[in-house]
Amino acid sequence: MKRFLIAALAVTTLGSAIATAHAADDVRSRMIRFGYGLNEDSNQGRAAKVLAEEIAKASDGKLKVRTFASASLGSDDQMQNALMGGAQEMMVGSTATLVGIAKEMAVWDTPFLFESEKQADYVLDGPVGQKVMDALEAKGLVGLVYWENGFRNLTNNVRPVEKMEDFNGIKLRVMPNPVFIDTFKQMGANAVPLPFSELFTALETKAVDGQENPYNTILSSKFYEVQKYLSVTNHVYSPWIVTASKRWWDGLSETEQGIIMDAAKKSRDSEREDTRAEAREALAQIEKQGMAVNKVSPEEIQRMRDQAKPAIQTVVDTVGEPLFKEVQAEIAKAPK
Repeated sequence: MKRFLIAALAVTTLGSAIATAHAADDVRSRMIRFGYGLNEDSNQGRAAKVLAEEIAKASDGKLKVRTFASASLGSDDQMQNALMGGAQEMMVGSTATLVGIAKEMAVWDTPFLFESEKQADYVLDGPVGQKVMDALEAKGLVGLVYWENGFRNLTNNVRPVEKMEDFNGIKLRVMPNPVFIDTFKQMGANAVPLPFSELFTALETKAVDGQENPYNTILSSKFYEVQKYLSVTNHVYSPWIVTASKRWWDGLSETEQGIIMDAAKKSRDSEREDTRAEAREALAQIEKQGMAVNKVSPEEIQRMRDQAKPAIQTVVDTVGEPLFKEVQAEIAKAPK
């Protein structure tokens, strides 16, 4: 019996060693190009570094991630095309730029969709968030995880926006996105679509009165130099999405895919924590720079949400009512 146990233990140990060696053999030396739009010192840059370090650590250095900041591999659209063609391996970018590739992504453009980060995390990391990501595969992309850009808030030079009527007559720069344009037109603003690269100059020359972005962007872009009022509306929650080239992903072993997915989840958790801490600090800094900050009441937010229904219906028409209802059902279950 003793000999049998020793022999069994030896077989088990040998089997475990073989399995470990086999898993190690499943990881080949690879260079992974990971592109993103912001600079290395940004929340995107810090999270990209976490992703690269986690992948290197878990693969014993075989999988090397080379990060490319400041859109050096191109805009989000250009990088997405490179991924679909297999010319680039990975990237992180806006979900909004993927709407033309997978219409389901438009659901995240819905005005006043989420009330809190907890709600957003619950829905994005749950089955419906995965379902929306899965729509990318038929187009040559693999969605891995959602990072956070953050809630968008309003700044302008005309008046504090405390109630819906305060939007009237404000020339407001918005992203060149039909849902955003329609949302602010419904509020009574004069919605002016402009590329982000032109925004500071437009504010400085008074070509537009205001804009809307997360706190982090308002601070880093120094909009406090050309804006008087910041109104906390949280009107849209903007996620980023980490994607991989499907052509490249399908050539990886299961072990390699597992390493990259685990690292992506760690980078997601780190990025969200970092972004939220940065947002709190950004708001404090914006106030120190002299901007007048006001928080819009829940009652007025509900009025704005009701007023935005035509724009929300555009999203429903784009993604389909079944998916929109699934998202709403998940939000209803989510913690606030």
